[in-house]
Amino acid sequence: MDGMTGKVQLSLRVPAGMADEFTRIAAALDRDRSWVMLRALRLYLEGEGSDVLRDAEGLAALDRGEGADFDAVMDEADAILALAKPG
Repeated sequence: MDGMTGKVQLSLRVPAGMADEFTRIAAALDRDRSWVMLRALRLYLEGEGSDVLRDAEGLAALDRGEGADFDAVMDEADAILALAKPG
């Protein structure tokens, strides 16, 4: 990942079948299992993990009072739509 320079040793227990699948994928790609697992983790962080972090930050912003009033937003949207209507 961009911006991640140092490395940290992690231990992780996974089901035996999952480890076997990582091993088979690594063999098929002529890579080591760590490379395959890092790719899987990276894809998670870019997808679902990113969504989780964005949602958590949104909730934290609301907790800090940084949200917008729903009714005010809807009133503004209605005003914009009214201007856009033909005739």
